[in-house]
Amino acid sequence: MRHNFKNLKIWILAMDITKDIYKLTSIFPKSEIYGLVSQMNRCSVSMPSNIAEGSNRGDKHFQHYLNISLGSSFELQTQLLIASQNDYLSKEKTDEIENKIIEFQKMTTGFINKIDNNLSS
Repeated sequence: MRHNFKNLKIWILAMDITKDIYKLTSIFPKSEIYGLVSQMNRCSVSMPSNIAEGSNRGDKHFQHYLNISLGSSFELQTQLLIASQNDYLSKEKTDEIENKIIEFQKMTTGFINKIDNNLSS
């Protein structure tokens, strides 16, 4: 089954997270531009990009791309916590973005499981 990625709630949320990350990282110290800033931006972009790329494939392959997107979200969550540890972000902003990432992880895991159940039937 093919999916229109623009209609998927996980893609919409991933795009929102990406926008947030780009805004956040724009205030990081210049010394992080090729380090944490680059890593966080790439991870956030990977999330909706892999959903979009996989949406045009069959469900088994789509699952693979969803898992890559999910992996990027865990990587991004870790980098967010590193940025917070280094006082680049307030606790409130960290919690706000981390909660969106966790919501993305739950929704994506549920979607992967739904596809898995459809493949098993």
